Amino acid sequence: MSLADDAALAAWVVREAGTLAHRMRGGGIAHDTKTSISDVVTEADHAAERLVVEALAERRPDDGVLGEEGAAHTGTSGRTWVIDPVDGTYNFVAGLEWWCSAIALTDGDELVLGAVHHPATGRTFVGGPGLPTTLDGRPVGPLTDRPLAESCLTTYLHPPSYDDEVGVAFTRMVGGVATLRMLGSASMDATAVATGALHVRCQHSLPPWDELPGAALILGAGGAAQRIEAGGVTWYAAGAPTAVADIAAALLA
Repeated sequence: MSLADDAALAAWVVREAGTLAHRMRGGGIAHDTKTSISDVVTEADHAAERLVVEALAERRPDDGVLGEEGAAHTGTSGRTWVIDPVDGTYNFVAGLEWWCSAIALTDGDELVLGAVHHPATGRTFVGGPGLPTTLDGRPVGPLTDRPLAESCLTTYLHPPSYDDEVGVAFTRMVGGVATLRMLGSASMDATAVATGALHVRCQHSLPPWDELPGAALILGAGGAAQRIEAGGVTWYAAGAPTAVADIAAALLA
């Protein structure tokens, strides 16, 4: 199989998952909370993850899977598909459109590619470190470099953390930005960074399904990505290379 084959499969499977979740939401859907009132899960999350896992089991039986809603299989190939069936579930439940279905492929520790489908607009993004990022098959890059002071940062920090050591580091970081957004979907935020609508994103303690699909798109558009240890947690920043470097300097100051 080729990189192009894997990219086509990733694009197809996130479209299928996103379409299923969107259809289920249209019929009305209940939700449960996980760790907090803003951390929710629905039957659409579970159904979309099952769809992806079953599709991969048929088409890439030797590969492993890791899903936000509990899917986990090691596989024998050394490759793993990282699944976020509904990224931005709070928005999904609230009737907002900033949510998506996302997937990434890793080979050992190497990020191979990511794909994101936005059901509200029908757009599909695919890209990776060795795969120029596309939107519905058309190149999006190259990403324009800029410093943090000229950048729109997309981020999130849970309110109880504002006054602790993490909050102090966060305040240093956001103090240097041109403007700030908290939109509620890591992978959707990354699509906006990859296309230049936003410029950089940073958040701490991201699980792989929130980090990797978007990281692949940003890297494929010519951006940079970095992990930074500060305030007792690991921050992940991705976007315009100079802005990413400025974030690292601010967090470590």
